[in-house]
Amino acid sequence: MSEQPTSPGETFSGETPRGGTTPCETSPGGTSPGGTIAGGASSGETVAGEGFHPHLHERPPGPVAPLRTRLHHIRADALDGDTAQTGGMRRFAAVSGRAVGSEKLWMGQTHVAPSTASSDHHHGASETAIYVVSGHPEFVFLDDSGAAPEEVRLRTSPGDYVFVPPYVPHREENPDPEGEAVVVIARSTQEAVVVNLPGLYALPPTPE
Repeated sequence: MSEQPTSPGETFSGETPRGGTTPCETSPGGTSPGGTIAGGASSGETVAGEGFHPHLHERPPGPVAPLRTRLHHIRADALDGDTAQTGGMRRFAAVSGRAVGSEKLWMGQTHVAPSTASSDHHHGASETAIYVVSGHPEFVFLDDSGAAPEEVRLRTSPGDYVFVPPYVPHREENPDPEGEAVVVIARSTQEAVVVNLPGLYALPPTPE
């Protein structure tokens, strides 16, 4: 069944968004908000299959899951709190396999309450990128690169980034007695992986 153009806020027939998401909106007549028209274009407009992305006509073999055939808009008030949690923190999923069909990426928010700290934990095989939205959260890990393991504390500010490699034990703290700290997290696995630990551990030596 062919897809019909929709007005802003509408969805395609038979495709109800999941996880508070809506498909990419198009304006009447099949024209995108940027003025691009599929199948033909006037001066200054991009023709599908040409220009910046000439490879877009190529599709992977086999069927494509419905959630992976369109863009998704995850609204700020539609984040999913049903995700892995750590004591002292609240995690909310925005981009996940369940919500939008992502296979290699998870993205969401973490809120750390005032004067609190998370449990010690790691995120399995996930690479984790953190962007500080508000507050001054601190990230604590055990550095065993020297003669003896040493606890290291990273003090951050809004606009800072932190990278957490796979399996590295750490914890997040918010020393502010009044305001919570909010960060945006992106992980290289489909869902949020959280392995809670009884303490920070020095990583074992890397085999040669």
